[in-house]
Amino acid sequence: MLHPLPPQAEGIPAPEQFTYPFCYRPHPLCQIAAKEVMDYCYHTPDMFPHEGKMFGVLIVEKDGQRYYLRAFSGIYNGSYHHEGFVPPVCDLQDREGYFHQEEKRISHITQQLQDSSSEDERTKLKALRKEKSKALQMWTFQQFRMLNAHRQTADLLEIFKDYKSPFSVEKYVDYKEGRTPHKPKSKQGIPPGGAGECCAPKLLQYAYQHSLKPVCMGEFWVGPSQMNEMRLEGNFYPSCQSKCMPILTYMMQGLDVEENPMLTRGRRLLQDVHILYEDNDLMVVYKPSGLLSVPSKNVDEVSLQAYLAASNPNVRLAHRLDQDTSGLIIASKNMDTYRKLQQQFTQHEVEKKYVAILDDSLACAPSTEGIISLPLSRNPFDSPRQVVDHQYGKPATTRYHFVGENRVELFPETGRTHQLRVHCAHPEGLGRPIKGDVLYGTPADRLYLHAESITFLHPTTGERLTFSEKGF
Repeated sequence: MLHPLPPQAEGIPAPEQFTYPFCYRPHPLCQIAAKEVMDYCYHTPDMFPHEGKMFGVLIVEKDGQRYYLRAFSGIYNGSYHHEGFVPPVCDLQDREGYFHQEEKRISHITQQLQDSSSEDERTKLKALRKEKSKALQMWTFQQFRMLNAHRQTADLLEIFKDYKSPFSVEKYVDYKEGRTPHKPKSKQGIPPGGAGECCAPKLLQYAYQHSLKPVCMGEFWVGPSQMNEMRLEGNFYPSCQSKCMPILTYMMQGLDVEENPMLTRGRRLLQDVHILYEDNDLMVVYKPSGLLSVPSKNVDEVSLQAYLAASNPNVRLAHRLDQDTSGLIIASKNMDTYRKLQQQFTQHEVEKKYVAILDDSLACAPSTEGIISLPLSRNPFDSPRQVVDHQYGKPATTRYHFVGENRVELFPETGRTHQLRVHCAHPEGLGRPIKGDVLYGTPADRLYLHAESITFLHPTTGERLTFSEKGF
């Protein structure tokens, strides 16, 4: 499984610390290895990417020499096993193994259910199937025994005991399609389906099992983009939050891991925050690209809300901007002002203008100006990504006006998460990602999306106020 690095990697120094996998810029060694993996896939019949899939590379050291390991998430082209790729942590495809045999028994119960006309017998069969399915799920979680750099071992049930895991895809679909009346809830301590099968855990597990020293790691997309995923081939992406954060947090114990870059960047960006307007009730503040509007749920990160509240604990942001979006935000200084501002946002009385620079592309916008209406919903299994969902998504509308070949003004009439980013990137929208969009496009030095102006009624005086600040 050890692959020598290509000649162009010669002389490139290794990083001082291991990759923080939830926010990173790929190290040049990972980029070189990833390019070789992509070339291999396209020149190997069994590996040709008919469908898009997440791949990963891990640079390792052994006996003073550097190599790389390669992996793919889950099943690829119908198999867990492909030559030269690290094996799964737990092989669920073994047709003679317990998992497959127990699945056959559960399928047999399902067939009995379909054939039975006795209600009593059907009730007993349903209870038996549920019991066996749950037992098989628990057994599976226990087979994924993950290692860390301290040579300690824990199964998924132990790793996830202090985490809330999202509901299953099956339960989510049942709810969306009306077969279940109540929205499914996250469960404490129950791992999500597919946990342990992503690239990063597989790579680290193999390295620990074979006494290889992890150096740096990256995960990237190979193959065509899926319509709702909007991932671009060759782009690197962070490890997922729902499945991988608990596992990798455990597996990286004992490694010298770099600090979350968002913490370092956030502290640096606070010096760029400035106030355009302030009175006894509110302030209008400039937020730089890269600074969180409010603290993250997962880690105690630097945010605009916390920064402003340090000097006035009553300050609350009346709305938010994405972390990588720069521009103007209104902050209230008392609860009465906050409620009145919220009412204006709810009733769509606040006017906002954004400016974006789009990636160079051969694709053409439908027209120089128009309206995009694409309903959006959160991807509950890959936060914070959003997807276009024509059946169950919430309405989202954006007016746009091109003021140059790549420069566009955007006027959101609704305020959905990532609305402008998805409306620009999606093929049914402008079909052109915003420059620097790491989730729906291609990374750059920043996300070129800026909240340039905002107009609202002062909650106390009733005066109509407009504030503007150029971004780029």
